Amino acid sequence: MHHTSTGSGTGTGSDAGAGGTQSPTSAGRRTARPSRRAVLAATAGLTAALTVPATAHAATPDDRRLRALISRMTLEEKVGQLFVMRVYGHSATAPDQADVDANLQEIGVRTAAELIAKYRVGGIIYFAWAHNTRDPHQIADLSNGIQRASLDQPRGLPVLIATDQEHGAVCRIGEPATLFPGAMAVGAGGSRSDARALGRISGAELRAMGVNQDYSPDADVNVNPANPVIGVRSFGADPEAVAALVAAEVEGYQSAGVAATAKHFPGHGDTAVDSHYGFPVITHSRELWEELDAVPFRAAIRAGIDSIMTAHIQFPALDDSGDPATLSHPILTGILRGELGYDGVVITDSLGMQGVRTKYGDDRVPVLALKAGVDQLLNPPSLDVAWNAVLKAVREGELTEARLDESILRILRLKARRGLFDRPWADRADVDRTVGTKAHLAVADRIAERTTTLLVNEDATLPLDRRTRRRLLVVGADPASPSGTTGPPTGVLAAALTELGFTATALSTGTAPSAAVIDQAVTAARDADAVIVATYNVTASSTQRTLVDRLLATGTPVVALAVRNPYDVAQFPSVRACLAAYCWTDVELRAAARVIAGRVRPRGKLPVPVQRADDPTRVLYPIGHGLTY
Repeated sequence: MHHTSTGSGTGTGSDAGAGGTQSPTSAGRRTARPSRRAVLAATAGLTAALTVPATAHAATPDDRRLRALISRMTLEEKVGQLFVMRVYGHSATAPDQADVDANLQEIGVRTAAELIAKYRVGGIIYFAWAHNTRDPHQIADLSNGIQRASLDQPRGLPVLIATDQEHGAVCRIGEPATLFPGAMAVGAGGSRSDARALGRISGAELRAMGVNQDYSPDADVNVNPANPVIGVRSFGADPEAVAALVAAEVEGYQSAGVAATAKHFPGHGDTAVDSHYGFPVITHSRELWEELDAVPFRAAIRAGIDSIMTAHIQFPALDDSGDPATLSHPILTGILRGELGYDGVVITDSLGMQGVRTKYGDDRVPVLALKAGVDQLLNPPSLDVAWNAVLKAVREGELTEARLDESILRILRLKARRGLFDRPWADRADVDRTVGTKAHLAVADRIAERTTTLLVNEDATLPLDRRTRRRLLVVGADPASPSGTTGPPTGVLAAALTELGFTATALSTGTAPSAAVIDQAVTAARDADAVIVATYNVTASSTQRTLVDRLLATGTPVVALAVRNPYDVAQFPSVRACLAAYCWTDVELRAAARVIAGRVRPRGKLPVPVQRADDPTRVLYPIGHGLTY
């Protein structure tokens, strides 16, 4: 849901601290941790009273010391502290020329280090498309380069380095980091301990790479099957079940020293419009909001969540002004702060998204967000426009400096609570010890096995027996794989089934197979003992339906595997075996292959209801439906 970040660590020079440890060095050389004393010296002589252990429920930082830090900041530094910005490049000081060019064009600086020096931003967001996330050591070096660039400034502060590591469909850091099933799959598993383990392990790996804020978990309750932007990113449609898993994941992440972020307040689960490209309206009553959308956010707040992200949605029952929630004082200050009692960091969703830009110009949006009660301003389309607009609003009296101080105090509390004044650095040895270890990968595999959901299994079609159904054809949709997984799905499934003793062949037919491609698949199916069809967001008019009907007509057994929305099953009334994997990442596809082969029993239960295709008012499969062997 957002946009970018930067370059790899450079900077040399040794500290005068205990043992004379060295500062982060450029990529390729070993990165040792600077001494604690040196970091504290860099942060305006803060004392040990500020060093707070990075645990889920750390002691309240010493506000007096944080306020003293704020009192020494210039107005420009204060404005910068409120922004979280993308930046292109794998290195903080020496990105590739194409990334330098992109930075100059979009931000007016060449590198992450220049971005920090010019605007004194309080946060950076990493994206794969911004070339921030090539590999774990590079990410750690980049994170150290960013911290060094900030701490080397006068009155320099550690940086919140964030990314969208939701797992499943939205992931910015890929292999060899451990990739877990996405939220709806975890919802199908229904295990709080699995959600907690996911957060703890993912958090430990992120922290090892210098990422200290994750824009996860998604706390939206997905009650609209047509939702184009949330869907499988939600744990499900039952607010209490979603709340339990949100709280568990928050506890996991924050126990690992990473700030978790519940999103998208006040609830993005019932929309048929994508707020990246339009301006959704949620028509829930105030009462329905209380019973449905609010429940997981309340649970996140009870779990001590560090940050909450706003939604660029209109919610007339909560604020009838027509403003998006991101710019709504009644929603953010009245409800989130006042009624829900939340005093952590409130961050906007990306300010580059259409949903927040439809009503006001890019110069007004950041000012109105701060007036509404926001603390962090994420990824404005033009940082120069946004930064100067906030500065001007303070100078002209529309915003007070005291209002900025309030947000900065929350941001600094978060940084202190997550140990950034004490240990802002990533450590290469820690990367090797932590990221993508065999033990972590094994946990991801076990969690995935508990999520695969068997929806239909007539005539005991599954599991397939490799003695009587050895030759398998795997066809279907091959959407671009989420970041860092190998893909394509048909290839991953065929390889996994071959490893399990079958002879499996992959034939990609796409999300909209043509008549010629369907003919090719039908011909191949006649030579197979069974066909696995990977389906992806099937609609009534989709030629994926034609493909399945034609395959069924061959008489060869057909197994449908929904690799994204479980709602696909409603479009295939004649299929005798159907499973839901909830995502097309390798870890979920390999788990589904083990279920198909009978190596593990299916254990997932639907976390959303599936309506009938011919009558959406009637439920075909309720929440909790799931067969086993």
